[in-house]
Amino acid sequence: MPSLGADMEAGTLVEWLKQPGDPVKRGDIIAVVETEKGAIEIEVFQSGTIETLLCEIGQKVAVGAPMAFIRGEGETAAPRPRAAAPPPQAAAPAPPPPRQAPAPLPSPAAPPVGRAVRASPAARKRAGELAVDIEKIAGTGPEGVVTLADVEQAARPVAPAAAPAPAPTRTMRDVIAAAMARSKRETPHYYIGNAVDLEPALRWLEAENAKRPVTERVLYGVLLLKAVARTLREFPEFNGYWTDGQFRPSRAVHLGVAISLGQTGLIAPAIHDADRLSLVELMGALRDLVSRARKGGLRSSELSDPTITVTSLGEQSAESVFPIIYPPQVAIVGFGVILERPWVVEGKVEPRRVIASSLAADHRVSDGHRGARFLTAIGRLLLEPYKL
Repeated sequence: MPSLGADMEAGTLVEWLKQPGDPVKRGDIIAVVETEKGAIEIEVFQSGTIETLLCEIGQKVAVGAPMAFIRGEGETAAPRPRAAAPPPQAAAPAPPPPRQAPAPLPSPAAPPVGRAVRASPAARKRAGELAVDIEKIAGTGPEGVVTLADVEQAARPVAPAAAPAPAPTRTMRDVIAAAMARSKRETPHYYIGNAVDLEPALRWLEAENAKRPVTERVLYGVLLLKAVARTLREFPEFNGYWTDGQFRPSRAVHLGVAISLGQTGLIAPAIHDADRLSLVELMGALRDLVSRARKGGLRSSELSDPTITVTSLGEQSAESVFPIIYPPQVAIVGFGVILERPWVVEGKVEPRRVIASSLAADHRVSDGHRGARFLTAIGRLLLEPYKL
């Protein structure tokens, strides 16, 4: 069971898509697992043949627990243990002489139907009014006499046993809160902010989109994603994971993108190798990722291997955002809304469209000097969008 988030503990197996004997190759979807983030497709990272399925549908499986055995390509099937030879049988001992079965105990005599019940006249009258069988009432009066109180008590409806309180279930917001609390508690954050002149990038994008069909037009957010991904080549200390007490940089740029799921919460799956994609390819990947995230069709690798996350609250008109690092990542970049502001260009003040960028980073891996240079490099690249 893969870890699909910093605070995931287990997942519930919903469906097997492969069976024993089926061939699989790296990247194939073999199962669907339900977590607090929705239904996630589980991929395999080894080619071979499904040997054994170890989990049942509906079973809750802890992170790290094996779900299936895969026989790798070229490997022989694991030999099955031979059944141990039965030990030599000794001569059967002579059977003991049969014992006579004990005589059955006599059954207690059933009470006679219509037995005389000792009850007060008032109790009998009240039993008739309430349609209560007085013969079934155990009397509490002297020598077992059924009293009026006994009849009243027998007529009262029996309250059903209180149902046990349902066990509390973890929601996506619970998972997010736990991960963010852990991050703020264990990760020494520092924050950097920078205002970026987005006017050249937006003008260039408007001209480019005018040449393209509607289906191939690019949103300005894709420019932001591409600028971050490209800049990470120069600043690898922001791209990787803090694990086992040390930083492990990633050669690949798997850009996590924060996607809102409405009142449920948010999720940040990865666009793989974002620095290598063209703007059109990145736009297609983003559109596909958002669609599948909101329908509950993400893959396990998209949730388990983002190397850095980008979040934008521009659509919510937030001027700036100060995000929290999602462990085990070591950095997160935020963007606010585009605002028109007075800006000095070649000694003259003119209105420009400006966006606030921010960085939260892990002080164990980098410092404010490198963080400032990182944000500045992103802004500089956005001034030359044709290089993206």
